[in-house]
Amino acid sequence: MVIPAMDFKDYYKILGVEPTADDKAIKAAYRKLARKYHPDVSKEKDAEAKFKDASEAYEALKSADKRAEYDDLRRYGQHGQPFQGPPGWQSRGGFGGGQDTGDFSDFFSSIFGNRGPGFGGGQSRRSTGRRGQDVEMELGVFLEETLSTESKKVTFQVPQYNAAGQHVSNTSKSLNVKIPAGVSDGERIRLKGQGAPGVGGGANGDLYLTIRFAPHPKFDVEGENLIITLPLAPWELALGTEVAVPTLTGKINLKVPAGSQNGQRMRAKGHGLMNKAGERGFLFVQLKVVMPKKSDDDIKALWRELAKKAAFDPREHF
Repeated sequence: MVIPAMDFKDYYKILGVEPTADDKAIKAAYRKLARKYHPDVSKEKDAEAKFKDASEAYEALKSADKRAEYDDLRRYGQHGQPFQGPPGWQSRGGFGGGQDTGDFSDFFSSIFGNRGPGFGGGQSRRSTGRRGQDVEMELGVFLEETLSTESKKVTFQVPQYNAAGQHVSNTSKSLNVKIPAGVSDGERIRLKGQGAPGVGGGANGDLYLTIRFAPHPKFDVEGENLIITLPLAPWELALGTEVAVPTLTGKINLKVPAGSQNGQRMRAKGHGLMNKAGERGFLFVQLKVVMPKKSDDDIKALWRELAKKAAFDPREHF
């Protein structure tokens, strides 16, 4: 069987990181691109394609084993150029020997996917009634969607095999999926029978969705709790104030007591994420003092007067 050449993908270049980048830098680069190109919110040209490329690159580089396999091949390819790889690599059916990931490119699948028999030069046979291949994909979910009761449309690629078990094509499939209440980042959801069709009358494979929370511009996630940073002027911390604070479902009025400290956390019950029991966690509001960017002579004089009257030494026990 002759396998046609395909264009090489430099996953480091796609993420905009160096090949020496550590796991933290790779994850940060992916989060930045995911926020920029997520097709549900991005108005960038070719956002969906760029989002898929970033997801594919992150999938290849986040695992130490996959990254090592990819680095081994990377020496033989240039980004966007036809790629054949070192002699004999295709006969191994992909370095990883794992399952084909339907939402990723043929290049990715050729390295990490189980491409079926026939690549080693021998004749392979499959018995009738063989179960279809499972399909794995990551599903980006906005935090707001974890509270919604509406279904989310999911489109993915399903591999198609001939009677000999050889991969012949991919077909696009769409489903309306309801995000389970209390779902967590990294959770794996099984949709029975939604994978590749069976061979010879065998049962369909399953679709496995790995939930990935899309980075949010305002909130960080800690389990079922959310964290938001609230900027405040120095006098608001000193004198106290009331501020409208964003939540996932609107705004709440938060009273900041006089004498509050920079970095202090306040919490609002029932404004976090949903847990498995159907209850919502806390929203933690972290106070952050922000100094005025401009200061004229009159303002500086007031600061000096305050410093003199307060007679306060913040480093008394330093």
